[in-house]
Amino acid sequence: MIDVQRLRVLRTVAEHGSFNRAAAALRLTPSAVSQHVAALERSLGAQVVARSTRGVTLTPAGRIMVGAAESVAAELVHAQRQVERLGSGRTRITIATFTSGGRLLLPGALAHLATAHPDTVVHVREAEPEDSLPLVRQGAVDLALAYHFDGPLPGRLGLGWTPLLEDPLHVVLPDAHPLAGRESLDIAELADEPWVLGCLKTEAYLRRYAERAGFDPEVRSTTTDYFFAGSLVAAGLGISLIPSIALTPRVAGVRTVPIGPPAPTRHIGLATLVRLSLPQVTTLARALRQQAAELDRSTPHPAARDGSG
Repeated sequence: MIDVQRLRVLRTVAEHGSFNRAAAALRLTPSAVSQHVAALERSLGAQVVARSTRGVTLTPAGRIMVGAAESVAAELVHAQRQVERLGSGRTRITIATFTSGGRLLLPGALAHLATAHPDTVVHVREAEPEDSLPLVRQGAVDLALAYHFDGPLPGRLGLGWTPLLEDPLHVVLPDAHPLAGRESLDIAELADEPWVLGCLKTEAYLRRYAERAGFDPEVRSTTTDYFFAGSLVAAGLGISLIPSIALTPRVAGVRTVPIGPPAPTRHIGLATLVRLSLPQVTTLARALRQQAAELDRSTPHPAARDGSG
């Protein structure tokens, strides 16, 4: 029988990357943490962590056990909520969302949920995907509105993923920029431009695309807000790369131009636990799919767009 406490310790070690930091988080001694992990390895007959001077990393067996630990923790949270509902008669669900997606997709979906399940108590947490996906796995939230760029969804182990919307990124330029009237642009045409970016992940994405095009972008300004980035573009500090759904509200004095194929794109979707679901979560997921479809139909597609409205 696998000890649940040892799984909890392993999950914390994986999260913090060292026995010392895991010990501090768990309020144990590093020696106790090491003993828990060693005991787990003996019970499994397999090594779960690789130790080095730089810390510890999970082995393939360790990754399997951390996934199991997250599933166990999520089921315990789910069971606790069921017990709470027995006493209160009300269901509570929590959704995590990134800002721009939540702003455009959540209000209509939540209104539909309120009509279908009027006794449901809803909590919303703002979180980027790197934070929200672990929260779903841990059972701390019921579902997460999230996104990823190229390639598969990172950290998907144990999660169901429902695609909602393709969100292409657009170049945002000052009105007077020589390229502002173009119907589309190739990323290589922007090699000599200074950049203003509204998200650190967008910067990493831009650098990957720029490397393929053979240049190193000059990033002069970074923010954590796309609207602020657009305002800096209007002020003449540079150009930006902004996802379509983050182009609302409009910033006066800028133009948006699509990037020609292959266009950099955010893939927006909904993450849930594979095995655990409430009727309210199913209703909200269905409403979010409907909101995404309506938004996709109403979003203008490749054409230069005025940012002054």
